[in-house]
Amino acid sequence: MTTAQLTSPYQHYVYAYPHKTAYRRLSDRPTLRSLWAAQDKSAMALYLHIPFCEVRCGFCNLFTRIGAPDGLTTAYLDALQRQAETVREALGDGEPVRFATAAFGGGTPTFLTASELERLCDIAEQGMGADLRAIPLSVEASPATATADRLAVLAERGTTRLSLGIQSFVDSEARAAVRPQRRADVEAALARIRDTAIPVLNIDLIYGIDGQTEETWLRSLDAALAWQPEELYLYPLYVRPLTGLDRHRTDTHGPDPAWDAQRLSLYRAGRDHLLARGYTQQSMRMFRRTDAPQQGADDYACQSDGMIGLGCGARSYTADLHYSFDYAVGMHEIRGIIDDYVTTTDFAHAEVGYRMDPHEARRRHLLQSLLQAEGLPVDDYRARFGTTPLDDFGPELHRLADRGWLAEADSAHLRLTPEGIAHSDAVGPDLFSPAVRAAMAAYERK
Repeated sequence: MTTAQLTSPYQHYVYAYPHKTAYRRLSDRPTLRSLWAAQDKSAMALYLHIPFCEVRCGFCNLFTRIGAPDGLTTAYLDALQRQAETVREALGDGEPVRFATAAFGGGTPTFLTASELERLCDIAEQGMGADLRAIPLSVEASPATATADRLAVLAERGTTRLSLGIQSFVDSEARAAVRPQRRADVEAALARIRDTAIPVLNIDLIYGIDGQTEETWLRSLDAALAWQPEELYLYPLYVRPLTGLDRHRTDTHGPDPAWDAQRLSLYRAGRDHLLARGYTQQSMRMFRRTDAPQQGADDYACQSDGMIGLGCGARSYTADLHYSFDYAVGMHEIRGIIDDYVTTTDFAHAEVGYRMDPHEARRRHLLQSLLQAEGLPVDDYRARFGTTPLDDFGPELHRLADRGWLAEADSAHLRLTPEGIAHSDAVGPDLFSPAVRAAMAAYERK
């Protein structure tokens, strides 16, 4: 690990491990039926991916395309339905298949029309057997697509959480992030969402935008707080390869200590602002209002339970293999992958993935637990794996403790310190295995 990696707080946002840039084409194309035959299917997650947006923000490296030619969304939903039917059949009927949580992401799921959203819900319910009105259902939206008719469909079909990507309430900052929107339109969308009475509203905000100051950052936070959102996500801005902001940057791609310091300062200001106003910190990014209804099923654990992903940008998790379709960031390549997906008739095989050996499973469990504020109970880890985190990852944990980022590496409950949580985007990559790190480094961007 280089000195830059040791000192920069901003390496990678770790929302899943391993990252899709570590996935590779699976030469044996295992059948889904064989992959899921021995898996516990009693409490899984279901994720449906919609790869369309009305615009592409300058910071975005998600798998999504701008707009959709006539007929493409219909063709995509047709393919999604074919995939759902194939996957549900592959899960078998030998034991109950139960989904404990569901989410629609993207892209922007609300890019779909109201009738198309109805069909999306039908695919989840009739195609996969998920009871959307009985489990937590989270849906991502943008201000421009959070229209009254779409929101009415989502509320009626059981949506319990709506996540709205706003990023900044300051129009000049939104423009700097290449996110064209007006505050008046954002406020109107928030009013429509609150009118639907969906139980949980999440607002996404970004810090580190060009021209942003602590004063304007807190002004955005206060504008969000005026709507009393049950959740807030505070994201540091990244300029990632092949994104709009990356194409316009003139500096080098190396570490920027001044920008790191600015983002860290804004993070601390935002964190303290929310903690003082009745929010609890769940992770570096996530803050929940103290009186908010709990989201997520008590019997689903992202560290270990399985996930079914439908759509060309979704990933699925078994204990032994994480798999998906091909991955890209560039618009031309994304369009090609979507075009291939909508003409696919054979969804019975895993095409691209990463095989999880027992050590990687331990590492994933540690990493995804440690990056949450509640941390990792050592007894739970021992019960699952027969060892302790210190047995398996002693050098890494002692290194975090030496930096002041881990509270007592040999304690019964491993937790990051407040400073460790602030450095989550360095802590996570520090825990990547050499094999995953090498695969990510060898990935050819496209």
